[in-house]
Formats: sequence, structure tokens, C-alpha cells
Amino acid sequence: MRFVPKWVLLSSGSVSSGSAPALLIGGWSGAALFEGSAYDPATQTISVLGAYGAAGYWVMTTAFLALGVCHLLTAWGLRAAATAGRVALGGGGVAAFAVALLPAPSSGGSLRHGAVAVVGFTLLAVWPLLAVDGGAAAPWALRPAPAVAVCVLMAAGGAWFLFEMQRHGNAGVAERVVTFFQSAWPFVVAVSCLRHVRRPAPPPLPD
Repeated sequence: MRFVPKWVLLSSGSVSSGSAPALLIGGWSGAALFEGSAYDPATQTISVLGAYGAAGYWVMTTAFLALGVCHLLTAWGLRAAATAGRVALGGGGVAAFAVALLPAPSSGGSLRHGAVAVVGFTLLAVWPLLAVDGGAAAPWALRPAPAVAVCVLMAAGGAWFLFEMQRHGNAGVAERVVTFFQSAWPFVVAVSCLRHVRRPAPPPLPD
């Protein structure tokens, strides 16, 4: 029995236009090329690339919008996941749109941009746990143990990012690791569901 339609891999995996992780990597790599040596990917965040006036603004903005579409399509098609998890994943896609439409200023901070980024990170960090299927025959990626482990790793990644921001360290590295992981997990879940086969129910015991 198929848990999700195969087209979900188009939105969360690598088939034609590229996967969500590939969109992110392509976005920040392409935008950084426009910035040149003035941009340090190790210490500067992705938001800098999508800020007002940035040379590669349009590249990063396009990547954010495409990522949002990927998350929304995956949330729609991931029928094996619990509804709460699908809603949270879709909310993460909406947050990606908001990040693109409310870019950071060319200098200084932005409360609106920061707020939607935090909301997006939070939704994408908790959706694996909210998507858990408590049944014994659930696909591997929708079982409690993997979901809890993934949520813990994402939370640890978020704490690492905040730590690097506070000490003005390698915030760019931390942010890229976390966002890549968050964009890749929907693909892992989709593949897990597509490869899963429900075990047949045992025959009834004779009277």
C-alpha cells in the first residue's frame, strides 16, 4: 500500500527541478557569487544574501520562494503523517514565503524578518514529532524514536546558531547545517513512506 503519491518526491526530493536542499544550496551559493569576496559564508547568515540591496538578492529570494512551494506540496501529499505535522510543515513553507517577502535591511536588524525566521525554524523543528504515527506498522521516519531524535538535533542546531551569533563566530556555518537538515528531512520521510509496506494482518484464530 502506498502511503504518499510518488510526485511528493518532486517537491521534497531530487527528480527534475532539484530537491529542497539543492534549492537552498544553489540559492546561497549563487547569491554569494554575486556578492564576491565581501561576503563571508562562514560568519555571515543567509539573510544577508537576501537583504535589500544585496547583489544576489533575487537569487536568494527565488530560492526561498521555491523552498516554500516544496514544503507546501510535501505537506499536502504526505498523507501518512499526522495532520498536525503536515500543518506545521506547511506553515514552515508559508514562513519561507514571509522570509522572502520581508527581507532583512541592508544594515542592522529587522524585527519582522527575525520573527518570521524564528517561526519558520520552530515549525520545521517540531513537525517531525507532530507527524508521528503511533501505529506499530508506521513507516520508520514517522515512528516516535526517529522523530524525537530529529527534533533534538534540530533544537541543538538552533542553540548552536544562537551561540555563534552571540559570540560573533561561525553563525553562517551553523545556520547552513541546520537549514540543510530541516530541508532534507521531508525527503527522508517521503522516501520512508513510499518504501514502506504494511504487514498483512494475522489471520483470525480458529474458534
